[in-house]
Amino acid sequence: MSKPFVVCHMLASLDGKIDGDFFGSAETGPARQAYGDLRPYYQCQATVYGTTTMLGGYADGTVSPEELQAPSSDFNPEEDYIDADGRALGNFIVSFDTKANLRFHSPTLEKKGRPAAHVIEVLTYQARPAYLAYLRRLGISYVFAGRADMSLSLLLEKLQSAFGVTRVMVAGGGVMNWSFLQEGLIDELSLVIAPVADGSTSAVSIFERADFLPSHAPVPFHLLEAKALKGDALWLRYQA
Repeated sequence: MSKPFVVCHMLASLDGKIDGDFFGSAETGPARQAYGDLRPYYQCQATVYGTTTMLGGYADGTVSPEELQAPSSDFNPEEDYIDADGRALGNFIVSFDTKANLRFHSPTLEKKGRPAAHVIEVLTYQARPAYLAYLRRLGISYVFAGRADMSLSLLLEKLQSAFGVTRVMVAGGGVMNWSFLQEGLIDELSLVIAPVADGSTSAVSIFERADFLPSHAPVPFHLLEAKALKGDALWLRYQA
């Protein structure tokens, strides 16, 4: 299968957590800085986030019924929508939206210190036509990645063919990361390790298998590089 290069780039604690109290620790500061500084190393045109991550810092919550309107009569609810201006931007935030209800104020998102990125919503064919019309009015691109369940390989094919994406960064939650990994779609794992542990039993780990996913054998990695960073942080690169 022809697909883009995929790297999973994450900031984690010593106990393998990617959220929780350790983020607020002063000792995590240098690792957080390094994590952001290393993003350009991979020259990815698209970054993939899960719904939880999108709600946490990118989307404006969820749409209300008042914001949804019936689509026009010539509207095809099973056709991908590629916004020409957004595609031309060449930098993308790929948003998994399983419930098709994320709200946005603009088709372009700008995070401090990062280039502007066009939003691409990833949906199933279960999405309401009124929500698709809402995205079109905003100029937000969307692609379908399955009838009821998401096909990650299909998504990667569409990112490559429709948007010209050759390098993808996966920076989602544990379930998102594991979903890519168990399908054999991750080429490299990049971990910035903060010298902090909090012992949390509820924080999300780097990889987590959801109950609805099938069981899978452990996935081995091969070390490419281990590099000490400022503040006792560590950058680990693995080939999947």
